[in-house]
Amino acid sequence: MDIAALLDRQRSYFATGATLPVEKRLAALRRLKKEIQNRESAIAEALQADLGKAPFESYMTETGMVLDELGYVEKHTPRWARPKRVKTPFAQFPAKSFILKEPYGVVLIMAPWNYPFQLSLEPLIGALAAGNCAVIKPSAYAPRTSQLIADLIAACFPPEYVAVVQGGRAENQALLEQKFDYIFFTGGIEVGKLVMEKAARHLTPVSLELGGKSPCIIDESADIPLAAKRLAFGKFLNAGQTCVAPDYVLVHQSVYDALVDALNMEIRAFFGTDPLACPEYPQIINQKHFERLLGLLQGADILAGGQHDGKGRIAPTLLGGISAESPCMQEEIFGPLLPLLPYHRLEEAVEFVRSRPKPLALYLFTRNQNTEKQVLSTLSFGGGCVNDTIIHLATSRMGFGGVGASGMGSYHGRYSFDTFTHEKSMVKKSGKIDLPVRYHPYTDKNFRMLKKFLK
Repeated sequence: MDIAALLDRQRSYFATGATLPVEKRLAALRRLKKEIQNRESAIAEALQADLGKAPFESYMTETGMVLDELGYVEKHTPRWARPKRVKTPFAQFPAKSFILKEPYGVVLIMAPWNYPFQLSLEPLIGALAAGNCAVIKPSAYAPRTSQLIADLIAACFPPEYVAVVQGGRAENQALLEQKFDYIFFTGGIEVGKLVMEKAARHLTPVSLELGGKSPCIIDESADIPLAAKRLAFGKFLNAGQTCVAPDYVLVHQSVYDALVDALNMEIRAFFGTDPLACPEYPQIINQKHFERLLGLLQGADILAGGQHDGKGRIAPTLLGGISAESPCMQEEIFGPLLPLLPYHRLEEAVEFVRSRPKPLALYLFTRNQNTEKQVLSTLSFGGGCVNDTIIHLATSRMGFGGVGASGMGSYHGRYSFDTFTHEKSMVKKSGKIDLPVRYHPYTDKNFRMLKKFLK
């Protein structure tokens, strides 16, 4: 594919103004929604082929979330797109002040492999609602889903409006050499740095949805059986290949053994006595990632799990005997391995998290309000939950994004619309009155008057 020619076509199409009318944006969202609904079975099959996801999990974490986002954004876009009146300073009298909402133009959406459908389409929803043209680059590691997305988009839009570029590293590099008006990237920290570096050459604004080691803190007051169930859900969903999955657990030493026992019970309840044989348990995306995860087991005590089939499945695994220097604590795990680290005082757990890069998510299980207040007011992280895991991202009413090394920017719902929108501040001045105070010559009288206006 001639990427430069594709972008020229999109720029020309955008210049016609065809994407700007709100009704056209709504029509685009409706076409996309209808086509997704028509292809629900095909989407589930593609996700099954690429990641071993069960249809239930595929709908819960991918297709259903996209459809829900489409409904919410379609409903609210007319209001979001309206010009916004603001108060005018008295010094500018007589005048009207307002903010116009305009799309950036041609945007690039780069999606990862772990939730390949959702993380390609959810940013696109915001881009379309804001009135942009878009190029989507899905991950080559999920080829069936990538092809499905290409077919889906081609059925909804002409390529000068929305296009899909498939391929691997060469295509990624070719895209990043081009000048886009906005880049939305979801993926790892190192590639995120490269995206930002490339974007800086063109002064292109970016959103980076990255990752990091998201902690879970469990204090002595927590409901341990409930904490174990919700922790196991968030950790082993998609076999741990989730950017906001609990990466490690800091648990009060007094409830450490109880948590291990409860987690073991929940793993058996979820996946049976042999998770590798469970048809609803997903697989690791590729052999390279699989072998990397096996390497992280070194030096750890396996409290549960550890089995693997040599090809792509690793049983949900609990790791003990962990220190800050353990291999599994040096990088984001992104798999079904859960290190458990005991602590004695809450301050120890807080300091452990605070001394590391800011995570994308944090989870706290407690029934103590003082503990909740201390953790939430002391630690910086993208978002999270109290007494649950990962569900904070499953809403269109709150933004989702990172902070520091875990990312920049936010999306979902109104936040997606705002991400792909430039707010153009305007003042419309009347010609009937023209106050002379701002003009030369700068007299003492005008200076005194100026200070009355600006104070």
